[in-house]
Amino acid sequence: MSKTYRIAIIGCGGIANGKHMPSLKKLKNVEMVAFCDIISEKAHEAAAKYGTSEAKVYEDYREVLKDSTIDIVHVCTPNDSHAEIAIAALEADKHVMCEKPMAKTAADARRMVEAAKRTGKKLTIGYNNRFRPDSQHLHNLCEDGELGEVYFAKAHAIRRRAVPTWGVFLDEEKQGGGPLIDIGTHALDLTLWMMNNYEPKVVLGTSYHKLSQRENAANAWGPWDPSKFTVEDSAFGMITMKNGATIILESSWALNSLEVDEAKCTLCGTEGGADMKGGLRINGEKHSRLFQTDVDLKAGGVAFYSGDTESAPDLEMRMWIQAIENDTDPVVTPEQACVVSEILEAIYESAKTGKAVYFD
Repeated sequence: MSKTYRIAIIGCGGIANGKHMPSLKKLKNVEMVAFCDIISEKAHEAAAKYGTSEAKVYEDYREVLKDSTIDIVHVCTPNDSHAEIAIAALEADKHVMCEKPMAKTAADARRMVEAAKRTGKKLTIGYNNRFRPDSQHLHNLCEDGELGEVYFAKAHAIRRRAVPTWGVFLDEEKQGGGPLIDIGTHALDLTLWMMNNYEPKVVLGTSYHKLSQRENAANAWGPWDPSKFTVEDSAFGMITMKNGATIILESSWALNSLEVDEAKCTLCGTEGGADMKGGLRINGEKHSRLFQTDVDLKAGGVAFYSGDTESAPDLEMRMWIQAIENDTDPVVTPEQACVVSEILEAIYESAKTGKAVYFD
């Protein structure tokens, strides 16, 4: 008889409702028994929709962690509280899935890694784009050496006009930044994972506030309030890795660009290349001729992908619970996510100082 895992949701806002809770609800061996939010109405609504009949509601996460019957905690709060809550949950003997980015600062991300090691509990970060069919297939190709040594890559997170105007997205104090830490983090995680390269050497970055102060701007979610737009509207970075590889990271919520890509990467290797523009495309050279292959992702599955009916968030949650059940590493390890946070922070630092940031 397999164990039923008891889960607490801390932060019952957009990402919890949009990803975590609907996907967890589909799993037979989990039950959501605690819901916590500083706005109690949100916690009550989540409990009513996704919880067990005995589910409890809290406003203070510390009270949640006192419940010794809870096995797993999902942290779905603003960036500035990720580390505080995740570390406390690990120390309370809970496994933790924390939403991306890992933390507001690299120092906090490192503290989270240390806490996971110290407690022996599992910690993962919500980089759900790894679980898309195109990402899964491309990662398999990279692991098999199909592209050879990937020495140049681009991490794409470009929106033309899609500034999130709700919650605390525009608040630098709460979030630590704008599009770079919000969506650039997904693109960078995806790229590093494909390259299996987590050793940065030097970072050079720029960030801009060029469009953020426009009144009545065209935007997917309606005009933003310039007085509340305290984060960058776009940011860019060049990362050189210790093995000599180069990564260009591009991110924006508002940019005058018709080339729009989000949570995608371009890879250039010694044996071939790949990109995710308009579907997954592989390119290379065979018998003195150049070729391009458009991968049909509907023709078959990859390892542990069970077909079109399972979305990326569903697969993410299923594999997270399986890692706990089988006592294996999660797909997204805290060490990998920590490097993403360190690089993002270096881009912000470089943008402020105008100088390159070197890693030890």
